[in-house]
Amino acid sequence: MVEIAGGSVSQSVFQKDIARNQNLSNKYLDQIIHALKTANLIHDAKGRKSGYLLTRSPKEITVFDIHRAFDPGICLVDCLSGNFTCEREAICQARDFWKQLNRLVNCYLKSVTLEDVINGKVGLDDVGFYENIKKCDGSSS
Repeated sequence: MVEIAGGSVSQSVFQKDIARNQNLSNKYLDQIIHALKTANLIHDAKGRKSGYLLTRSPKEITVFDIHRAFDPGICLVDCLSGNFTCEREAICQARDFWKQLNRLVNCYLKSVTLEDVINGKVGLDDVGFYENIKKCDGSSS
């Protein structure tokens, strides 16, 4: 995403260039490109020599959006996932800790934009994390 965002708004980035710059095989990059296209984060540029463009500006795409293209949610421990049943859930003293930490990780990823990553502004203060934490919905996904 950083490679694609690094181009101008109208200039597409070629897959071969991304593969070379990031030292990735084309086969592996095909999988990444497919996931990003399915998540509507990038699209094919039109034209004879097409490449890829972002569907939105880098300041409108969060790290959470990018992560979600590959994994539907973030669960630091299995017991927080919706498809896991734990017989100790009702008596587990650590579950609330993990639930809150999971919430903080999700909120942080929602606070950091692709533009922030490009500009190296990913500190908690840089991304307004402390203000954004109040807005987080508290869900673990």
